[in-house]
Amino acid sequence: MSGPKGDWNRVRADLAQHATALIYARLDDWLPEAVGGPRLRALLGRDWNRFLDLTHHEVRARFAASRVLLKFAAAAALRVRPQVVELGYTPTGRPYLLGYDGVQISLSHTEDLLLVGLATGATIGVDAERSDRALYGPGLGRYLCTPREVELLEALPVAERDPALVRLWTLKEAYSKAIGLGMQFRFTGFGFDTDDTLTGVRHPDGTPGTGSEWSFRTYYLEGPFTVSVAVGDAGFGVTDDTRANTMLDAGIVDALTEALGDEEAGPADDDEWW
Repeated sequence: MSGPKGDWNRVRADLAQHATALIYARLDDWLPEAVGGPRLRALLGRDWNRFLDLTHHEVRARFAASRVLLKFAAAAALRVRPQVVELGYTPTGRPYLLGYDGVQISLSHTEDLLLVGLATGATIGVDAERSDRALYGPGLGRYLCTPREVELLEALPVAERDPALVRLWTLKEAYSKAIGLGMQFRFTGFGFDTDDTLTGVRHPDGTPGTGSEWSFRTYYLEGPFTVSVAVGDAGFGVTDDTRANTMLDAGIVDALTEALGDEEAGPADDDEWW
């Protein structure tokens, strides 16, 4: 998605057809032009104070850009203005949409890549890393891999070990985000196959750990980046209509929009939409 004026109907179409949508973007396309401006403050909402607490310029920019992309994506699904979308965070840091649980969200970013996952009737986790990142080395069995994964990695040609390990890393990050544990879930306690086979989570000895309720995919983007997605069936069925006004009282939505003010809540007249 190259900016806020992109085709958000594609997001709605993916949600309608697949109950999931994956959106990626470049940081430069979502950088705030006027940091601290009223539009950015309206868009960040409850995240505004977190944004102000960040002192490093690049970290602040990536934080702002990733949250705004996430809010525009969620707004497309909910069919509301992005300024009325508010994010909450679990104790482990997992983001969620305040006041609306019909759409689950996940967020990842690395270097100039921003990544957002949306799902209806399911939990979702996404993660991205550079495909050429060097991860293979001593200590894999202590910090990152199960005994079975170490065995499989060592059986690969040397040139294939790092790419396979990056894929494993992103799958583990995506799964741990989807279940809401993040880095609290030890990566040596669960694993995946080292090839591109579409499979579920494996126990440390390689036996199946999940069933058909979970789906996993890995994609390779130009850049180069490796992106993995984990989607788990929540067991409540798919939400066919994700519009906020089917779940929330219309008066509440209107009140939130009015409280932000017409100038801040309305779309920008030009490209400086911050």
